[in-house]
Order: sequence, then C-alpha cells, then structure tokens
Amino acid sequence: MPTSPAPLSAALALGKTPSLKEPQLLNGVLYWQEQRPDERGRTTLMARDPGSRSPREMTPGRWNLRCRVHEYGGGACAIGRNASGEAIAVFVHDSDRCLWQLRLEASDAEPQRLTPPGGDDRFHGHLGGGVIDAIGNRWIGVLEIHGRDQLVAVPLQGGEPQRLHQPADFCGYLALSPSGRHLAWVEWQQPCMPWERSQLWLGELNPDGSLGAARPVAGSTPADPQGCSVFQPIWAGSDLVVSNDRSGFWNLERWIGAAETSAALEPCWQALVPMQAECAMPQWVFGMSTHAWDGEQLLVMACRQGSWKLGRVHLPSRAEEHAIWEPIAQPFTDLAGLCAEAGRLACVASSACNPSGLLELELATSQWRHQPAAPCPLPLEAISQPQEVWFEGHGGQATHAWYYPPIGGSTPESPLLVKGHSGPTGMARTGLSLGIQFWTSRGWGVVDVNYGGSTGFGRAYRERLNSQWGVVDVADCAAAAQALVSRGLASAERIAIEGGSAGGFTALAALCFTTTFRAGASRYGVADLSALATDTHRFEARYLDSLVGPWPVAKATYEARSPLQHAGRIHCPVIFFQGLEDVVVPPEQTERMAEALRGNGVPVEVHLFPEEGHGFRNGATQIQVLEATEAFFRYHFQL
Repeated sequence: MPTSPAPLSAALALGKTPSLKEPQLLNGVLYWQEQRPDERGRTTLMARDPGSRSPREMTPGRWNLRCRVHEYGGGACAIGRNASGEAIAVFVHDSDRCLWQLRLEASDAEPQRLTPPGGDDRFHGHLGGGVIDAIGNRWIGVLEIHGRDQLVAVPLQGGEPQRLHQPADFCGYLALSPSGRHLAWVEWQQPCMPWERSQLWLGELNPDGSLGAARPVAGSTPADPQGCSVFQPIWAGSDLVVSNDRSGFWNLERWIGAAETSAALEPCWQALVPMQAECAMPQWVFGMSTHAWDGEQLLVMACRQGSWKLGRVHLPSRAEEHAIWEPIAQPFTDLAGLCAEAGRLACVASSACNPSGLLELELATSQWRHQPAAPCPLPLEAISQPQEVWFEGHGGQATHAWYYPPIGGSTPESPLLVKGHSGPTGMARTGLSLGIQFWTSRGWGVVDVNYGGSTGFGRAYRERLNSQWGVVDVADCAAAAQALVSRGLASAERIAIEGGSAGGFTALAALCFTTTFRAGASRYGVADLSALATDTHRFEARYLDSLVGPWPVAKATYEARSPLQHAGRIHCPVIFFQGLEDVVVPPEQTERMAEALRGNGVPVEVHLFPEEGHGFRNGATQIQVLEATEAFFRYHFQL
C-alpha cells in the first residue's frame, strides 16, 4: 500500500525561502529585492542579465535595504539612470536610515552615501518611495518628518533633502513623466486610509528643479460626500494612467495628453476596461505595482473573486471608446510587483502548486519562464490545493474562503485551523504557502477566510467591515468553520483559529464572542482597541475611526469589542507571540491579555522576541512560532 508523505518540517516550510519584492527592469537587466529570513530578515538588491539564470548580488555583506516610512515601508530602492546615462540604484540602508547610491554597471563600485546620518541635528526622519530624476540628476521621494510627509529631492552628488511640496498629511506613489517635466503622486489625509479616500496630484517641475503649480486631478478627500481611492499612477507616454474605485472596483482610467495639457484645464478621464475586478490592492507599503507601460503597450494584473490574472490593454485611439482587455496565458494566480520594458514583463508570481518566484514573459511570443525563490520541498501529490468555498457569512451575505483539505482526505474527525488574514484590509491568496502545507501534511484542514472587509471583491465587500471590525470578521470566520463542519469535513471539537496583527485581533475576538473555537494563537495581535486608538503609529492612528468609530466618542464600542475587556469569556487555551520592538501593537497589550487569562485559569503560553517588531523577519523566529503553535494545539487537542 502507498505510504503517506512525511509531515513537512517547520525548517523547510519557513525560515529559508527568500521573499522577492519590487522587480524593476532597466535596459534588459532585471533587478529585485530579496529579503532573506536566514540572514535575520536582511534585504539585498539582486540583478540578472538578459538570458541568464544566474543572479548577481549587488549589495552583499552589511547592506540591508529597508524603508521605514509609515512604519511598513516599501519602496526602499529606486532604479534608473543619472544625468550621464549611468545605471544607478538609490536605496535606503537600514542601519543609518540614509540614502545611498550604487553605480550598477561598474563591477568594483561601492555604495556612496547621499544624505547625512540621522544623528545630524539638521535632519531627522525616514526616507523612501522615491524615483530617479535623470534630468535633474537627483532622487525625488518621500520624507516622513515631524509627524507629516514631504516630497523632497536629494542631489545625486549628495546633500540634505530639499523640500519640493508639503502635503496636508500623507503622500507617496510617485510617477515622473518621460520628459521629466511632470510629477504625479498620491495624497491622503487622516482619518482616511489611502484605500478609503485618496487623491491623485499632478505638478509641473520648473527648469530650476522646483515644483510649480500642483493640484489634485482625481480621487476624494475626507470632506467629499462620495468616497474614491486612487492607486499607482503611471505614465503611458504623455498619458496619465491610474486605478480608482469610483465604479465600485479599482479599474484603470486614462487622461490622454496629461503631460501636454494646460494646468488651467480640468482633467478628462477615460474609463479603459470597466469590469468587476480589482486592478489594485490596499496601499500598505510603497513600491506596489499592478500595471506597467513597456513603452508601447499597457500591461495589467486584475483580481477577480480572489484570483489574479494577467493581461494587456489595447488602448483606443479616441477618448469615447473603451479599451480591449486581452488575457495573457500563464498558469499563475497570485501576482504582484508588475514591471515592463520593451516587450518584456516581469512580476512576482506563484500558484497553488508553484512557490513564489520571478515570472518573465516575452509579449511578442507569450513565452514565459518562472524561477522560484527556492525549490519546492514537496512533490505534487503531497500539496494540498485550495478549494473555493462560498458560505453564508455575517448578515446572510455570501462570503468567500479558500479551503485546504488535509493530505489523505477530510473526515468528520479532522482538526481544522481557521486563518484570519492581517490588514484587516488584506486577502487570502492562492499562491503556494508552505506554512499552510505544514498543517495539511499533519492531517489538519486549513480554511483561509476572505471575511467581509477583504480586498479582491470590490469596494462594497471591503466596506462590510466599516464600523464592524470585531463583528463581521469574527462572524465570518466562525461561519466558515461551521460550514465545513456541516459538510463533514472537520470536527466541531477540534477547531483552532490563528492570526497575526489584525488577524490576531480577529482570533482573540472570536475566542471571546463565539463558542466555535477550542484553541487560539495570536501573533502580535490587538487585544485592547482603546489602547490601539491612543498608542499606535502615525499611519494607522485614525484607522479605527472607520473600523470601529471615532475615538473617544465611540469609547463604549471600543470597550465592548476589545478582547482584553472580555478576557473572562475565553475558556480555551491561547498561545501568544510578540516582538518587543513592536510600535504598531505595543508588547504591553499582549502581556496584559495573557495575564488576564492566567488569572482566570486559562492555559496560556507567551513567547517574546527581543529583536522583532511588527511582523517577524528572522527565519529562526518564524520556525519557532510555527513549531510552538503546532505543539500547543496538538497537546490541547490530544492529537
């Protein structure tokens, strides 16, 4: 008889596979950032020449590319050319938070520092999210300083950041026109997050490098009656292209000749491909990209019902006509970081059976190749593939999840792990997750829930969570578990829930306010909403206004939904994991929650990590968390 495959170890599931980020093409060379958990989360710049399968590390050794703007960062490295035509990278080095420049085509070049160290009394703040202005021979990006963002320029000869524009609050996602004369970017103001209400701004750069007339040309502010958010402006020649969700879905629109239009004229936007799919994602970090211009054609990623597809858009010649969407055949359903150049595209791609890696595709022939970040340690027959599940969630609304059956098949006695994604404006994705396969290889079923509030299903689906965080997400996670139990796929007595950050809050709230779950795990999860409202970082300082209600007017609601205030309602075992450098969810929240449960006689474990922040970057930490969670659940479920 055939034998069942051996369980996947935590060391193979996590801790070694690099995370690939923000691919960029320049003159045929593909550059990307590679975050390495086995090097304590260090991120380095990689490059691969056309036709080669052997990458080169451009920033070996001590270099660690990391942006800390808005705490979550992204956009740590810009690739482009200087005024002399040399290919360069300008990146943020985490140890000193300074900008550094690297000449990419010089084999013996060493990075050179551009901005003064943070200890200089003249300059304090975080830099990132920039682009290279070849004409001005400078880097243009975001400086977060003194509780506000600024658009700044840094000369490539080095020097202090020079302010170009002072937004009212937040800004980012810059796009410089091919002529170098126009700059587009996104702004948003508290209490809104950028995926709730944001504006596209357009300004003209003067011959002396200063930013002239600048104005909003799309989107909405907190004061506008109708909410609209914008995502990732790019230039398609002289046309400006952006995603916005005024139709109810993030779809592409184009302003023909935006770089040639008088600043006094009102923008004229053309909907390109209206469809019930998302051509964008929540702007948690800089450097996100779902569409790209290769010099002649527009390439787009679109998410429909939680699954991503790749296509090209044939642009119409007249503004009154719609564009044509042409799918590009390729087998991957989880896509991110699209870039393109001269008939070639690249992105980070994975599927249910293929681990995350770099996908490169020639547009003329549709020939593609995919190079995984690391080989898959599992044979195809040992991979549990996601099954789409729709069930009746909160308020009777149709709600989505991906269900992974245990290897060997589901039975009414199978243990079930319910996963709540972070964000909470995130989504359960379909790419191969070895973390999920760790559980299915041990006889667990896993359900990854796209609870109300998730991305990938349109604005109305996201807005189910407005004022209902801790209600809709909790009800949907419980309903997903109950739906699988009712179908004979899991045991009602062996259901656990786990999550990190916002998913950790959902897990703790589900343990408080439902009777569905028999154990839980929280990674840096929110336990006290009131404390989060008054003691978190700037980017999310007013996020709870939309998720719960305005603080302190809605204080009673905060208390009614905070797990810490209702710890006495939890009667099942809980395990906690917390980084001591976390500024998003301070460690005190986890410590107070665990102490309250201990006082009620609830079995509790707490694991603290002195050098980790919000989200664990060190591979050794990730392995320890997974192993400890499985051992905790196995012990209490008597498996």
